[in-house]
Amino acid sequence: MTENVITVAFEVESEAYQAINGLKRDYANNDYTISHVSLVKNTNGHIVAFDSFDSGVDTLDDRAKGGIIGALVGVLGGPVGMILGGSWGALIGSAVDAGDAAKNISLLEKVSEAIPEGKTALLVLAQENEAESINRKFENYKVEILRQDAAEVAQEIEEAAKLQAEMERETRRRLREEKKADHKQKVQDKKAEIKAKFAAFKEKHS
Repeated sequence: MTENVITVAFEVESEAYQAINGLKRDYANNDYTISHVSLVKNTNGHIVAFDSFDSGVDTLDDRAKGGIIGALVGVLGGPVGMILGGSWGALIGSAVDAGDAAKNISLLEKVSEAIPEGKTALLVLAQENEAESINRKFENYKVEILRQDAAEVAQEIEEAAKLQAEMERETRRRLREEKKADHKQKVQDKKAEIKAKFAAFKEKHS
């Protein structure tokens, strides 16, 4: 038995909704046990969840029940996901280079690449005897399937959370510095304006 995070990317959005309903009806049997499923879509560079299903079955431990998938959606929809997806414009004062992020978070990069702009996907946490059983649930749809070790993904999510916290701290620090610099420049401008008024007054009355 292996625990995996399975990314199923759909060519047709409506088929993703059909597929998640099918998994809700058949989430546990002799071949696999599904703990959590989220239906997500990449909208304007942001990964957003539109539907989810928690079977109530623990596949790893209490922390894993839906936690990995929920945290994965959070990471992909946040600053780290934007780095991996190449959306740099919204990252003010990023603390980390894109190459470093991709190198250190390779599994999450693959998930991000599997859900490009406009694409809909299912993110599934499951325990499996073999891959074919769950794969057959999607055989009538146009999909691409990516399967990754759940423990590896969970570890990368933890690393991504630390990276995101570092980026947020750095962004706040840089914004504070920019605000201070802007304030100082405005003060200097005001001083110059006041001096100019005094100079004009003296010249007028000299």
